[in-house]
Amino acid sequence: MRYYPDPGKAIDLSRLNRVIEESFAEHARGRVQMPPKMYVTLPRGDFRTMPAYIPSLGIAGVKIVNVHPENPSRGIPSVMAITIILDVDTGAPRAVLNATELTDMRTGAAGAVAAAHLSPSRSVSLGLVGSGKQAKSQVQAIEKELDVREVLVWSRSEKNANTLCTQLSHLECRTSSLPKVCDCDVLVTATPSREPLVRDEWIREGTHINAIGADAPGKEELDPAILMRARVFVDDPVQAAHSGEVNVPISSGLYSMDMIAGTLGQVVIGEKKRMSRDEITVFDATGLAIQDLAIASVALKDQDGIELAFP
Repeated sequence: MRYYPDPGKAIDLSRLNRVIEESFAEHARGRVQMPPKMYVTLPRGDFRTMPAYIPSLGIAGVKIVNVHPENPSRGIPSVMAITIILDVDTGAPRAVLNATELTDMRTGAAGAVAAAHLSPSRSVSLGLVGSGKQAKSQVQAIEKELDVREVLVWSRSEKNANTLCTQLSHLECRTSSLPKVCDCDVLVTATPSREPLVRDEWIREGTHINAIGADAPGKEELDPAILMRARVFVDDPVQAAHSGEVNVPISSGLYSMDMIAGTLGQVVIGEKKRMSRDEITVFDATGLAIQDLAIASVALKDQDGIELAFP
C-alpha cells in the first residue's frame, strides 16, 4: 500500500474539472454507489465518513474529514481529511491520501462545473462571500471555465479579504461591502454561517449562486426568499435536505423537496438547465464522496507514493 502525503500539487485544474463533471454525470445516470455521509459530533466540531464506488473509474474507498471552525486560531486547518482507496476486486487497502488540499480542490471543481453550466454568460463578475481556502479554490477552478472580469470579496475579516485579493493578483480583485459583492453575475458563498448573510434584495435577476458553506445541519448562508424565486440544483437530494443550504428552510417548513429543480448531474447530462438569462440559479453543494474518489483517481495516476510496509 502507498501513502500520498501531497497528492494535489501536480493536478491540472482543467483536467480535474472534467473528471469531477463526469462523476456528477455518472451519479445522474445511477451508475455509482454512494450512501449519504455520516456525521459524528465532537465538542468543537464534527467528522464525517464518506464511502463510495465509481465503477467507470474502477475506484472505491472512503474519506474521513473533520470540520472544526476554531482550528485556525490554533494554527491548524479547520478542515482536514484522509482518503483510503480499496482494491475493487479484493477490498484490500491500496492507498492512503492526504485529502486536506484535495477536499478544497474537488469542491472548487464542483463549483466550476456548476458555474460552467448555469452561469448567465461566459464573461462574468465574480462575488465572494468569505475569504478562506474554499473561496480561493472556487476562483481558481471557475476561471478555467469562464472569463472572470473582476472579483469582489467580502469577509468578516478585512485583513483576510485583502490577503485573498493579493493571492489573486492576476485578476482584477478588490474588497467591497456585502451588498455590492452580491451584485454580480456569479456569487460564491463559502462561510460556516448558521444564519443568512445574503439578503434577497441584494440578488439581481440572472445571478448564479454557488452555495458552498452550508455542509452540516443548521448551517445556512442565503435568505430563504432567494431559494423561493430561484431554480435550485443540488449535488445530492438526500444530503442537501440533511445538511445543505436547503436544510434549514426545509426543517422550518419554508421550503420542500419538491421545489428542488434537480441535481447538478442532471444539468451536466442535459436533463435540466437554466431556463432563461434572467433566471436566478443556485447550486447547493454539500460535497459528495464520488468527488473525493474522482480527484483521488487523478492523483493516483500522477504521482508515485511512499511504500508502506506492515508487519
